[in-house]
Amino acid sequence: MPRSATAEAARAHVRRWIDRREVAALLPALLLAGLWLGGEPVLVAATVLVPALMLFAGPAPGRPAGARAGDGLTGLATRADLTGALDAAFAEAGRSGRTTAVFALAIDDLAEIEARHGIHAAEEVQRRTAGRIAAVVRRDDVVARIGPGLFAVAFAPVLRVDHDSAVRTAERLQAAVRAPVALGHTRLHVTGSVGFCLAPRAPRPSGEAALAAALDALGEAQDAGPGSIRAFTAARPRPAADAAAAAAEAVAALEQGRIRPWFQPQVAAATGAVTGFEALARWEHPERGVLTPKDFLPALAAAGQSERLGEVMLYHTLSALRAWDRAGLAIPSVGVNFSAEELRNPRLAEKLAWELDRFDLAPDRLTVEILETVMAEAGDDSIAGTIAALAALGCRIDLDDFGTGNASIAALRRFKVSRIKIDRSFVINLDEDRDQQLMVAAILGLAGRLGLDTLAEGVERVGEHAVLAELGCGHVQGFAIARPMPFEETIAWLERHAARRAAAPDPARRAV
Repeated sequence: MPRSATAEAARAHVRRWIDRREVAALLPALLLAGLWLGGEPVLVAATVLVPALMLFAGPAPGRPAGARAGDGLTGLATRADLTGALDAAFAEAGRSGRTTAVFALAIDDLAEIEARHGIHAAEEVQRRTAGRIAAVVRRDDVVARIGPGLFAVAFAPVLRVDHDSAVRTAERLQAAVRAPVALGHTRLHVTGSVGFCLAPRAPRPSGEAALAAALDALGEAQDAGPGSIRAFTAARPRPAADAAAAAAEAVAALEQGRIRPWFQPQVAAATGAVTGFEALARWEHPERGVLTPKDFLPALAAAGQSERLGEVMLYHTLSALRAWDRAGLAIPSVGVNFSAEELRNPRLAEKLAWELDRFDLAPDRLTVEILETVMAEAGDDSIAGTIAALAALGCRIDLDDFGTGNASIAALRRFKVSRIKIDRSFVINLDEDRDQQLMVAAILGLAGRLGLDTLAEGVERVGEHAVLAELGCGHVQGFAIARPMPFEETIAWLERHAARRAAAPDPARRAV
């Protein structure tokens, strides 16, 4: 181990020893025992040694040197500590060229945790979260709690920090927060949304301005849904911005081909064989990066362009299927999401039949994905008729987000659903939580008795994939397999995936 690493390890060991409550409680007694057994020389030595050890150990992680008393609940630094550290980093940037970044993380659904389990549980979740965040940052980074369930991290000055490295840091923070919190006999699963601001993008070179920008990005992440990450950019529309301008920008992007499907693979849980893709709408924004539907669907809906988006998604999806066929790649099916508005169109099945014929594709190559919330409300005769017509055409019907919309068993039969997609909320921490395993096993048992195929969404960890395979889930989809990608990247990914499977002769290994 290098000398500097050895010294740092020694400091950490001494710091952990000093920080233990029992050491502080017993220190007076230890000093008296030293005086009794060794006399004044021992007492003098102790009074010199203990402060020396404290100076050697340095400040605790998450607290800047010289900081005053921290947050009363977690012991972390305060907002003033954090913005002060950022101010110092901005001042140093002019001299050394180093830079910084600030991250804001909010515990998702903290209010629901408090409502269900009480204020003490919510406080304990925040304390555990504070410790986990402090454990994954560098010693000189500053971690602060700046509100209920709201944390911030300021980077100590570094030579370089870019968007990609900041995203990886945000993901590391989320992974630390995601571990279950055991409270008595209850295990709580916590997720966090993150917003961040790189120093060069801050509206002004000050700690408060940078933190406000990170909080602004956090607000956008929370709007996108639990567990999201967003970067601050001054160019992004604010919630109070002109809605007409936002809609016009989204419509222009749609017509210019900048909103199109990205494809996320679906594989057999037991073997890893590719069984399809899901087409997911993405907007490659020149300033805000890659945007997901929650960022632009409301604007398109307000402009009356929801069906036009569906047409664009369908065209590019069928084009992708034909391209994979020409490349000799066997992709059985691709799933496309259809909104309630599209399903109310009584001529949707006729339009799909025409498009499939134009691309010379069999209907079962197209999987129609319908949200469970839409099917649960399928008392609407127009929606019910369209779903029945799509099934009669030969398209596969996937029930999306199963477990969130209370669709009845009768509806599963009535609409000839071929596969249910188990919602991510049932998959998270499946490899660690026995209750989650029992719930998923029950869903899989129901599906088996009804003769339905199954796919688990949002599989982010190898352990989750392995447990799903053991429980008998048919297919899996999520970051553990691959992130959504533009069509241009799919062929290379398929070739790499095939090579990995070929190099793993043991079928048991292919399940993970």
